[in-house]
Amino acid sequence: MQNFEQFIGSFSFDKRLGEVDIIASIAHTKMLMETSIINTNDGDKIIFGLNSILKDLQTGWSLPEEEDIHYALEKELIRRIGEVGGRMHTARSRNDQVATDLRMYVKQEINTIESIINKFQKILVRKAEENIDVVMPGFTHLQPAQPILAAHYLLAYAWMLDRDKQRLLDCYKRTNVLPLGSAALAGTSFPIDRNFTAKLLGFESVTENSLDAVSDRDFAIEFVFCMSMIALHLTRFCEEIILWMNPEFAYITLDDKFTSGSSIMPQKRNPDCAEVIRGKSGRVFGDLIALLTVVKSLPLAYNRDLQEDKSPVFDAFDSMRISLEVIVEMVESLKFVKENTRKSTEKGFIAATEIADYLTKQGMPFRTAHGIVKNIVLYCQKNNKTLNNLSFEEYNKFSCLFRQDIFEYLDAGNIANMKTSYGATSKKSITLQIQNIKRTLK
Repeated sequence: MQNFEQFIGSFSFDKRLGEVDIIASIAHTKMLMETSIINTNDGDKIIFGLNSILKDLQTGWSLPEEEDIHYALEKELIRRIGEVGGRMHTARSRNDQVATDLRMYVKQEINTIESIINKFQKILVRKAEENIDVVMPGFTHLQPAQPILAAHYLLAYAWMLDRDKQRLLDCYKRTNVLPLGSAALAGTSFPIDRNFTAKLLGFESVTENSLDAVSDRDFAIEFVFCMSMIALHLTRFCEEIILWMNPEFAYITLDDKFTSGSSIMPQKRNPDCAEVIRGKSGRVFGDLIALLTVVKSLPLAYNRDLQEDKSPVFDAFDSMRISLEVIVEMVESLKFVKENTRKSTEKGFIAATEIADYLTKQGMPFRTAHGIVKNIVLYCQKNNKTLNNLSFEEYNKFSCLFRQDIFEYLDAGNIANMKTSYGATSKKSITLQIQNIKRTLK
């Protein structure tokens, strides 16, 4: 088979681990020196050579292609400093080496994603503050349900993102354990100091079982799951944006750079960025399934199947990073059309629950009140009226508990601001929400 080496090789994608592999190799070399497994002179030469390769990589130079990034780096090191470079691999295996590199990469990218999520949350909070007087319908089953403030809608996504961050921080804890020193599967007879290496590389602790350490990809699966949850939340927000831009809603406008025109219909502006973000979720979900399938049923310890663990991790990260960066800018440009959102609250009898609550506060059992308001809605539908333009006399026909103040309960803004329970949609509750989420962002 002419392409056998290419088939079993991984350099085309694991070259992305070049920098973290060098950093881990420098730490490993320092540990070998610290424990007198190699002498200082040899160790210094190795570290010098590794730093020279790192500097070249950072300026755009590329390593010659080999079977994988680890062999390519070792071969280049030996080319630069001679056979002493071969001492670098003492007391380790590519099995614990790649497990370490991938953990370092995942830790690094958890920080990257968390930083972008923070930025997104801050924009959502600022937009909530700017739109705290904008009233709009809240929906259940995509049907108009009750009036809410636009700020409440935006903060719902800010809290979703907060959960995403918490998952990432949890994932970081389990990723932050060093497998290096587990060697191929059984550990090593050299007197290594794994905790010394862990400290140099910023790991919290070292793995307890060498068999588990070299074959464990739970952290990678968990990371891609975290990316999948973020993708899921972005699809929900993008779906809102797509609906809100539709002329049937016309709740928002976006900067034109986040939309496109039609090739045939000159009047259209399509929410392309929101649609592409929504579409990328499929890739990320696929990455999660791919990674789960790679690890499924693998016997201990390392198997070459695990070579396929990196592409899903890289792809999920890339997809979410660009999606988050785009949605941050897109939401920055989002503007609510206040008159349209308020006008929309006049549809669908969304004051109905408040009228039932009104009667309940007058002493009527809620279930009875629910039935009376249902009859009022049926009356409005039959007579082509709305709850707002019924007369006091008409309300009185359904219950003598109605007073003149019932009309205060029909205004969408008033209804929203009556919802003062913790976590609710009133200005008072939203102000507290904003204070709380700002504390998490610090």
